[in-house]
Amino acid sequence: MGKPHPIVLRARVVAFVEEGNSHREAARHFRVSPRCVNNMVILKRASGALKPARQGHLGGGKLMGHTDWIHARVAENGDVTLDELGVELLGRGVLVDRSTICRLLHRLGLSHKKKSQGRRTTPPGDRPSA
Repeated sequence: MGKPHPIVLRARVVAFVEEGNSHREAARHFRVSPRCVNNMVILKRASGALKPARQGHLGGGKLMGHTDWIHARVAENGDVTLDELGVELLGRGVLVDRSTICRLLHRLGLSHKKKSQGRRTTPPGDRPSA
Protein backbone atom coordinates (compact mmCIF):
# COMPACT_ATOMS: atom_id res chain seq x y z
CA MET A 1 0.00 0.00 0.00
CA GLY A 2 1.42 3.38 -0.99
CA LYS A 3 1.75 6.43 1.17
CA PRO A 4 -0.87 9.19 0.99
CA HIS A 5 -0.02 12.42 -0.80
CA PRO A 6 1.37 15.20 1.42
CA ILE A 7 -1.06 17.75 2.83
CA VAL A 8 0.75 20.57 0.98
CA LEU A 9 0.15 18.91 -2.39
CA ARG A 10 -3.46 18.18 -1.48
CA ALA A 11 -4.04 21.82 -0.59
CA ARG A 12 -2.45 23.04 -3.84
CA VAL A 13 -4.53 20.62 -5.95
CA VAL A 14 -7.81 21.63 -4.28
CA ALA A 15 -6.94 25.33 -4.54
CA PHE A 16 -6.16 24.86 -8.26
CA VAL A 17 -9.59 23.29 -8.80
CA GLU A 18 -11.33 25.97 -6.71
CA GLU A 19 -9.74 28.64 -8.94
CA GLY A 20 -11.91 27.34 -11.76
CA ASN A 21 -9.70 24.73 -13.39
CA SER A 22 -11.06 21.30 -14.22
CA HIS A 23 -10.14 18.13 -12.40
CA ARG A 24 -8.35 16.80 -15.46
CA GLU A 25 -6.31 19.99 -15.81
CA ALA A 26 -5.34 19.72 -12.15
CA ALA A 27 -4.38 16.09 -12.65
CA ARG A 28 -2.13 16.95 -15.59
CA HIS A 29 -0.64 19.99 -13.85
CA PHE A 30 0.25 18.15 -10.61
CA ARG A 31 0.93 14.78 -12.26
CA VAL A 32 -1.63 12.81 -10.29
CA SER A 33 -4.58 10.78 -11.48
CA PRO A 34 -7.95 12.43 -12.14
CA ARG A 35 -9.50 10.06 -9.59
CA CYS A 36 -7.03 11.32 -6.98
CA VAL A 37 -8.10 14.91 -7.69
CA ASN A 38 -11.77 13.89 -7.44
CA ASN A 39 -11.17 12.20 -4.09
CA MET A 40 -9.31 15.24 -2.72
CA VAL A 41 -12.08 17.63 -3.74
CA ILE A 42 -14.78 15.32 -2.35
CA LEU A 43 -12.87 14.99 0.93
CA LYS A 44 -12.48 18.78 1.20
CA ARG A 45 -16.19 19.37 0.55
CA ALA A 46 -17.36 16.62 2.91
CA SER A 47 -15.10 17.17 5.90
CA GLY A 48 -13.54 20.58 5.32
CA ALA A 49 -10.08 19.07 5.84
CA LEU A 50 -7.53 17.33 3.64
CA LYS A 51 -6.11 14.89 6.18
CA PRO A 52 -5.91 11.40 4.65
CA ALA A 53 -7.85 8.54 6.20
CA ARG A 54 -6.01 6.01 8.32
CA GLN A 55 -4.62 3.11 6.30
CA GLY A 56 -4.68 -0.51 7.30
CA HIS A 57 -6.90 -2.58 9.58
CA LEU A 58 -8.38 -0.72 12.51
CA GLY A 59 -9.02 -3.71 14.76
CA GLY A 60 -5.61 -5.32 14.58
CA GLY A 61 -6.82 -8.61 13.15
CA LYS A 62 -9.06 -11.54 13.97
CA LEU A 63 -6.83 -12.88 16.74
CA MET A 64 -6.42 -9.74 18.85
CA GLY A 65 -9.13 -10.89 21.27
CA HIS A 66 -7.52 -14.31 21.59
CA THR A 67 -3.88 -13.40 22.27
CA ASP A 68 -4.06 -14.25 25.99
CA TRP A 69 -5.60 -17.64 25.25
CA ILE A 70 -3.02 -18.43 22.55
CA HIS A 71 -0.16 -17.32 24.81
CA ALA A 72 -1.46 -19.56 27.62
CA ARG A 73 -2.03 -22.46 25.22
CA VAL A 74 1.53 -22.32 23.87
CA ALA A 75 2.94 -21.95 27.40
CA GLU A 76 0.92 -24.98 28.51
CA ASN A 77 1.94 -27.14 25.55
CA GLY A 78 5.04 -25.90 23.75
CA ASP A 79 4.76 -28.65 21.14
CA VAL A 80 1.40 -27.49 19.79
CA THR A 81 1.47 -27.04 16.01
CA LEU A 82 -0.01 -24.23 13.94
CA ASP A 83 -2.60 -26.61 12.53
CA GLU A 84 -3.62 -27.75 16.02
CA LEU A 85 -3.98 -24.14 17.12
CA GLY A 86 -6.08 -23.49 14.02
CA VAL A 87 -8.43 -26.37 14.85
CA GLU A 88 -8.76 -25.21 18.47
CA LEU A 89 -9.45 -21.65 17.33
CA LEU A 90 -12.09 -22.97 14.94
CA GLY A 91 -13.71 -24.61 17.96
CA ARG A 92 -13.76 -21.13 19.55
CA GLY A 93 -15.50 -19.73 16.43
CA VAL A 94 -12.48 -18.15 14.72
CA LEU A 95 -11.53 -19.30 11.22
CA VAL A 96 -7.96 -18.24 10.41
CA ASP A 97 -5.14 -19.44 8.20
CA ARG A 98 -1.98 -20.90 9.70
CA SER A 99 0.04 -17.94 8.40
CA THR A 100 -2.11 -15.60 10.53
CA ILE A 101 -1.39 -17.71 13.60
CA CYS A 102 2.31 -17.77 12.74
CA ARG A 103 2.43 -13.96 12.45
CA LEU A 104 0.70 -13.59 15.82
CA LEU A 105 3.14 -15.99 17.48
CA HIS A 106 6.01 -14.02 15.98
CA ARG A 107 4.54 -10.72 17.30
CA LEU A 108 4.14 -12.29 20.75
CA GLY A 109 7.75 -13.48 20.67
CA LEU A 110 6.71 -17.13 20.80
CA SER A 111 8.17 -19.92 18.71
CA HIS A 112 6.43 -22.93 17.27
CA LYS A 113 9.64 -24.79 16.42
CA LYS A 114 10.21 -28.16 18.02
CA LYS A 115 13.97 -27.70 18.43
CA SER A 116 16.06 -24.61 18.48
CA GLN A 117 18.08 -24.06 15.34
CA GLY A 118 21.46 -25.76 15.39
CA ARG A 119 20.60 -28.12 18.27
CA ARG A 120 21.34 -31.71 17.36
CA THR A 121 19.81 -34.88 18.70
CA THR A 122 23.20 -36.27 19.80
CA PRO A 123 26.35 -34.42 20.76
CA PRO A 124 29.11 -34.54 18.10
CA GLY A 125 31.43 -36.67 20.30
CA ASP A 126 28.80 -39.35 20.88
CA ARG A 127 28.24 -40.12 17.21
CA PRO A 128 29.60 -43.36 15.82
CA SER A 129 32.55 -42.86 13.51
CA ALA A 130 32.45 -44.20 9.99
